[in-house]
Amino acid sequence: MDNFQLEVRNLTKVYPGTVALKDFSAVFNGGKVYALLGKNGSGKSTLVKCISGAIQPTGGSMFINGKPLQPRSPIDTFNQGIAIVYQELSLIRDLSVAENILLGRYFKKGPNNRIIDWEKTKQKAAEILKSLNIDIPVTQTVRSLSVGQQQMIEIAKAMSFNPSVLILDEPTSALAQHEIDSLFNVVRNLKAHGVIVIFITHKLHEIQAISDFVTVVRDGHFIGTITIAEATPQNIVAMMFGEVRQLTRPNDLKISKEVVLEVKTLSRKHKFENINFKLYQGEILGIAGMLGSGRSELLRAIFGADSFDSGEIIINQQSFSRSDIIKMKKMGLAMTPENRKEEGLVQTLSIRENLILASLDSISSHGYLNHRMENPYIDQQITNLQIKAPDIERPVSSLSGGNQQKVVIGNWLNAHPRVIFFDEPSRGIDVQAKQQIFQIMWELSQAGLSSIFVSTELEELLEVCHRILIMKKGRIEQEIIPENVDLSELYSLCMEA
Repeated sequence: MDNFQLEVRNLTKVYPGTVALKDFSAVFNGGKVYALLGKNGSGKSTLVKCISGAIQPTGGSMFINGKPLQPRSPIDTFNQGIAIVYQELSLIRDLSVAENILLGRYFKKGPNNRIIDWEKTKQKAAEILKSLNIDIPVTQTVRSLSVGQQQMIEIAKAMSFNPSVLILDEPTSALAQHEIDSLFNVVRNLKAHGVIVIFITHKLHEIQAISDFVTVVRDGHFIGTITIAEATPQNIVAMMFGEVRQLTRPNDLKISKEVVLEVKTLSRKHKFENINFKLYQGEILGIAGMLGSGRSELLRAIFGADSFDSGEIIINQQSFSRSDIIKMKKMGLAMTPENRKEEGLVQTLSIRENLILASLDSISSHGYLNHRMENPYIDQQITNLQIKAPDIERPVSSLSGGNQQKVVIGNWLNAHPRVIFFDEPSRGIDVQAKQQIFQIMWELSQAGLSSIFVSTELEELLEVCHRILIMKKGRIEQEIIPENVDLSELYSLCMEA
């Protein structure tokens, strides 16, 4: 099956006022893994959408195994041998693994085949999982699975169509390391069976572990495909961005002795236990730990999104034994959540509307919005955060991941907080956008605002923070100063025995 081939010739997609893809040509061969890289807005999403049939190209042509590929819808793409697993999982959480894998294609029996044959359906789903070396019971409800296991079921569902091409969009963004290892084993198995795997990622360190080639898109153009031996970080960044200035934490970030937030003996059963720390004015405090260590759950409890069982939160010398979002917001707390698309933004609302959600009480009068009062709030964040938004009346969903993250931050900055929680702010955004987010955090520190920064990418914490707390199994085990440890030491400290 090593004759599988996907070819794209001079593919072009033009939107009013924007050329998203221009004369893109590339060849992807079977039995190989291609890392598809490009900054947000580079055109890689447009390329995938054209291949998937979600959008129609303005020009150019595509071929699958030598035959013209002209999908009119994602169903057409499946039927022609191409499967895509997107970053946002599309499983039905209350159905079983078997029901999700073969959704809409259950085996039938009885008169006129009107009764679902559950035994055959489960047997077929089990065969698919076994072929991928995935050990998950087909009767288990998807809701009970970890995110990594759900990702495996998405891949199994895609492979149930026997595709010759599998496209994975940021598949590791929410996975723990052992889940990433399992995913990579599945990818290697597919590669061994001659499948073309296109792997979209922003994590440069994963490329060496799984890829054979790296294909780079920049400003809608095909920049090149290089072998993994040639794919040094320097070469990749040069291809993706040209010249990128790597920023470092400024030396003039002064931390006041004033405590703006203190947490004492905070506990929540099965999530975190006996948490104690202080946050100082102007400080950027990192929390490091493996997925499942309780980092995000701790931030959510302090902010009032979740409850806690015992302990207290002290803000501006006021003590709280319970928290809720309204109360914490009034006390000057803000939070950019890990899941920005569902919890940080309202995707159907405009960019303008999303930028003022947290400050509606400041720009409304007797329950009515004052649009003239809105404009300074919106203009300030668009300018200060360098949000690329040609039309602020367009849905926020039209923005790249990096610009969506800036809208989340801008929305909360309009509420004039003293403390901001950043939960995985760089997830799913490119290197350049990450640097811009870090610059925003440093500028907030210079202005006297305090931050708590959670990131799975531990090197980011070393780069950005003044102090780092190590969390393991729901407990803070240690405090470190970034200048005193290197990346390997930090990973070692975070690993759970």
